[in-house]
Amino acid sequence: MSRARRIGVTAVAAIAVLAGSPTLAQATQQPSASPSAAHPLPPGWRVSGHDLLWRASQPVPMGDARVEFHANGRLLGVPQPAADGRTFKLALDDAAQAEELTRLQVRASGRRLDVEEPAAAPSLAAPQAAPALPANPVDPGKPGPYRTSSGEYSLPAVKLPGFKVPVEMRGLVIAPKGATGKRPVALFLHGRHSTCYKPGSENDVTGDWPCAKGYKEIPSHQGYVKDQQLLASQGYVTVSISANGINGQDWEADDAGAQARSSLVRRHLARWADWAAKPSSAPAIVRGAPKTDLSKVLLVGHSRGGEGVNRAAMDSLYPPPAAQDGAPGKARWHISGTVLIGPTIFGQNPVADVPSATILPGCDGDVSDLQGEVYVDGTRGVSNGKALHSAVYVVGANHNFFNTEWTPGKAKAPAWDDFYADPEKPDAVCAPGKATRLTADQQHQAGAVYIAAAARLFVAGDDRVRPLLDGTAVRAPSAGKAQVLTHAVGANRGAGFLPDTAVTVSGARLCDEITADPKAACGLDRKKGTSPHFAQWDTEREAGRRAVAVSWTKPGTAARITPAKPLSLAGSQSLALRVFVPPNTRGTKLDVTLVDSANRRAKLGQVAVDGLPGTDATASYWAREVRVPLKTARTFDLKKVKSLELTPRSTSGKAWLIDAWGWRPGTPAAQAAALARVDVGRLTVKEGDSGVRTYRVPVTVSGKGSGQVRYYVLDPDSGKATDKLVTVRPGVSNIDVQVQVKGDTRFGYDQRQDIAVKAVRGAVVGNHRGGVTALNDDPEPKATLTPVTDKVTEGGTLLWRLTLSEKADVDIFKPVRIVPVTEGTELSTKDVDAQWLDDYSGQKPDPERALSKADVWVWLTIEAGQTTADFDIKTVKDSVTEPAESVRVAQTDQDGKELPGTAVTGTVTDAS
Repeated sequence: MSRARRIGVTAVAAIAVLAGSPTLAQATQQPSASPSAAHPLPPGWRVSGHDLLWRASQPVPMGDARVEFHANGRLLGVPQPAADGRTFKLALDDAAQAEELTRLQVRASGRRLDVEEPAAAPSLAAPQAAPALPANPVDPGKPGPYRTSSGEYSLPAVKLPGFKVPVEMRGLVIAPKGATGKRPVALFLHGRHSTCYKPGSENDVTGDWPCAKGYKEIPSHQGYVKDQQLLASQGYVTVSISANGINGQDWEADDAGAQARSSLVRRHLARWADWAAKPSSAPAIVRGAPKTDLSKVLLVGHSRGGEGVNRAAMDSLYPPPAAQDGAPGKARWHISGTVLIGPTIFGQNPVADVPSATILPGCDGDVSDLQGEVYVDGTRGVSNGKALHSAVYVVGANHNFFNTEWTPGKAKAPAWDDFYADPEKPDAVCAPGKATRLTADQQHQAGAVYIAAAARLFVAGDDRVRPLLDGTAVRAPSAGKAQVLTHAVGANRGAGFLPDTAVTVSGARLCDEITADPKAACGLDRKKGTSPHFAQWDTEREAGRRAVAVSWTKPGTAARITPAKPLSLAGSQSLALRVFVPPNTRGTKLDVTLVDSANRRAKLGQVAVDGLPGTDATASYWAREVRVPLKTARTFDLKKVKSLELTPRSTSGKAWLIDAWGWRPGTPAAQAAALARVDVGRLTVKEGDSGVRTYRVPVTVSGKGSGQVRYYVLDPDSGKATDKLVTVRPGVSNIDVQVQVKGDTRFGYDQRQDIAVKAVRGAVVGNHRGGVTALNDDPEPKATLTPVTDKVTEGGTLLWRLTLSEKADVDIFKPVRIVPVTEGTELSTKDVDAQWLDDYSGQKPDPERALSKADVWVWLTIEAGQTTADFDIKTVKDSVTEPAESVRVAQTDQDGKELPGTAVTGTVTDAS
């Protein structure tokens, strides 16, 4: 067998060339879905022509997490969903040969969709509720003095780059009555959800756009009325916009629609700017609302809407390349902050200089890895660090119930609880009715309160609500029984001990958050859940993402963290640490000590860290923020702190340090720095018939100033990556990845070479991933099925040969099926070898039936460089006297339908 063509890569000299409800969808049993005997595909999978397909036993709910195909431990790609909601298709390229399609998996946010993952045994008792935190003196969840009015506007649909069908421009406005002067604006963007439903049905929903006849649009934008009303009562003009047109098409976009959502948000803001300049041109509901102050805008995004408003904040400060954007002109508004509810962040590219609050639902069954934590962790060290970035962990909240139109009993369309509850093994934390699980009303109330807290801090500048977001152990009484925990980075945090910068560690282990090497990994017990801090990106490993893992069997041995250079904590009031311990554990105690350059020691005090309520189905290894006052002896030099020591005082245990900082109260003004912006594009070319052509991965650098980014060249065969840290500035990118494409006249799959980019310092990244795709431009060879041995006596083997018209550079998969005979007596299930029947159909001979009713459907593999593959039927002798029997074999399409003119027959005669 000849090896398949590979796309050639010449990277920069320093780099070696490498290049729903998650558990609902168990795979169906497909008849003989094996491309070859050596590499059988699991049930539910098949290869058809250029495509790898997987079909679920029931519709996979349309959600925000990205459905991904994985093979042999690496990401193959993001498949296209079919209209039935059950079938997903991924175009294969040269890197995805059949011999590599092993350990196939379908995943979304790290959770399996193609199998029912075994549930952990339920706990004997639900985790204990934590003691109530003291109340913050100011409660932002209390309604304000204004009554409200509401109404919708609908404008002509807009065409966005890369999308075939125009996207709606519709918004629900809720505004204060009687408010004087200009009022701040809050804009809401919902996430990815089903787009259409059939009225009167219980579960008939689709992801179509536009909706088919007899279906109505699901009004997802109407699901934040409670949040809008609270803000409007406090004086904000609010608008929630519809994005069904993006949800119905975002599978076509490399970035899953992030840029399109940003463009939609900014198109609405541009209209509001137009209406502010010319009120008479505004819709009635806008004309009746107070005047708006677009220098004070809060963006609120749910799920993929969270990623969309993050990109909108970036694009407002650092405009994207015009060719990829669908919004007009320069921003005539200022984004004061963002609130991100259970968000995705596929690009892991948060905006460092715009304050944010990220709500993490502890029982999220959609974006179940809680990757939104990267909106906090991913901002460290990127810019000036003045913007506050808060993570708000809501114990017992799911993904959907923050939106009433996604909530059963409240929604107009069919809705569901995204956290899958196994009735036989109910989850100890998240199953409905558990003490830690919130009701829909409790969850939505908590969400409204913390959205209002972000508005009051980021937009109104009221520092009295900061403790609700910055990791201080206080609560908002209006959030009710919800257990809400926070931590933060930025604001008045000063220099710190960052495990993701140059540090050395003794008495503990510096571990990699993202790695395929078990020896370097941070060693979480996956039976107790996962960590949002370790959310996977596009690579199997990442440089620089590290934590400090501490474990002990007896107290007293210090873990010491030493930065490359002494740092100054002068001016800080406390040392803040973000530490997590295993879920459901209590009372982990650590002494905290500093050592200065003269080796003087300052024992600051002791911290106690409790684990969050968690199970194997939750991402509950989440860091608690703890602080110790910086009270040191006069002789201790806080300007030259050499190391930090953590000494366990519990009898045994484990803990992980994410980072530690100097902290003092207050919220400084967030000022956007002049940053370079990087966008990776995709170049699509034809391979050609001869010669070798060299192409470069298109990279655009815009903005101002210079910065550092790390780019990864992704090997298309293994999925492994090599990386390089480079400096970029407008006009100078230093990202030069060359791709060689060899032309020929033989059929192959498309060739693809990708890179991925992440900001490190002084930069932002828009489109983080792109590359070069070389399209196969040669026709697929024709296949003909011909007899080799088509007449045998009982006990003989019938044999046919599938022959290609010419050789191909890749494996060719062709289905053949036993179909009913058109005349005479058909071979039965008892006329063939029982093991052969089981191998090819998974069925038994009894009860006896025509062989065509045994669903024998086989995918033959013609290996690259070869032209033939054989199909045989093993018959058996019996003692029954019977006439000649026949069998009919035909080529089929990918759905098993016989292709006209391809059938061949075989005959079996009695051996007596």
